[in-house]
Amino acid sequence: MTSLELLLLIGGVAGLQVVIFLAVGFWRHWLAYLALRRRGANGTVEPASEPVPDEPALAGAAWPGLRTFRIAHKVVEDAGGTVCSFYLQPEDGRALPPYRPGQFLTLSLDIPAKDGLPPQVVRCYTLSDAPGKDTYRISVKRVAGGRASNYLHDRLGAGGSLKVRAPSGHFHIGQGTAPVVLIGGGIGITPMLAMLNWCLANQPKREVWLFYGVRNSSEAIMLPHLEELAAAHPGFHLRVCYSAPLPADLDGHANRHNGRIDVTLLRLRLPPKPFQFYICGPAPMLESLVPALEDWGVPPARIHFEAFGPSTVKRRPRSPEEALAALEGSEVAVTFARSNKQISWQPGAGSLLEFAEANGVSVNSGCRAGGCGSCQTTIKAGEVTYRQPPDYDPEPGTCLMCVCAPKTSVTLEA
Repeated sequence: MTSLELLLLIGGVAGLQVVIFLAVGFWRHWLAYLALRRRGANGTVEPASEPVPDEPALAGAAWPGLRTFRIAHKVVEDAGGTVCSFYLQPEDGRALPPYRPGQFLTLSLDIPAKDGLPPQVVRCYTLSDAPGKDTYRISVKRVAGGRASNYLHDRLGAGGSLKVRAPSGHFHIGQGTAPVVLIGGGIGITPMLAMLNWCLANQPKREVWLFYGVRNSSEAIMLPHLEELAAAHPGFHLRVCYSAPLPADLDGHANRHNGRIDVTLLRLRLPPKPFQFYICGPAPMLESLVPALEDWGVPPARIHFEAFGPSTVKRRPRSPEEALAALEGSEVAVTFARSNKQISWQPGAGSLLEFAEANGVSVNSGCRAGGCGSCQTTIKAGEVTYRQPPDYDPEPGTCLMCVCAPKTSVTLEA
């Protein structure tokens, strides 16, 4: 054997060893990933839900009914002037009770009557900062034709007053060590800001990813704040997604992406870990993203979401029996006792509130998303079902008509 042949043989053996080493490493990583997916599917890695702060303690600190707050100051948050933050202080000077990051305030606004509309308007706005401050902050996006948002933007400034119910809502982050993915679309970034600020202040070692989707930089809010946090906290990963970027939006920014937030992007960017997902945004985003996460294999118990406005998110049926019941659907009778009307309801008729309005039955309503409780109505007979748990807890024997449908023939005091 010549020296050249010997050299080639040694090189071949060394190369083969490198290939085997890489293959074994990849195979071990792949097996670990599959095991993680299997454990996530049957819920053995993490509890079904994260531990949360003590509920009675927070509930006891809240106030009953409406409380008057003064606007300490007001800040325009985006280049287009469509989002304003309002910093609220209680007029009575008493301490602010704590709340859970992700919860909202319910505002009762007295807006001058116009075109026969009622003067009182009820709206829910998410608290957009972590608890523990001497003010509450809400960030409100102006909506074309929106009575409440335009009134707040145009008529109320520093020194103005608002009537406010205590913080509430079931969409919030809790204590825990599981890594977190926060996804905010448009003004749906507001609860994510509260969750993020709280996590980094109270659990600085917790891994947090934030995917923030807007059309372009003119609509992004608090982006410098988010980038400062990403630079200061190695465990915080920021990704900004522009669906219609301006020419300079993507230049020189590795954490910015051209396109909407979808499961393909999440699969490319996220490492294989048992993440808890928190999602808030417009209804179309949730209606596509939540089922896609379930199809990817994320257990439903790890997917927490809230829509801005009414939304129907189709979750996977929990059993074959439930799937069959959802497919069959049957006609039921809805009786509105006070209006003296009995009408047949069929699947596809929408919520009981939409059904009532379509049939000339007047019902008080506010947020139309299960948050404010304005449409709470007594159930005189029968049962209703909720598409997803409402944020407002209805009193026993009542329902929130904006987010429920009849489970059996039902009689309502409406």
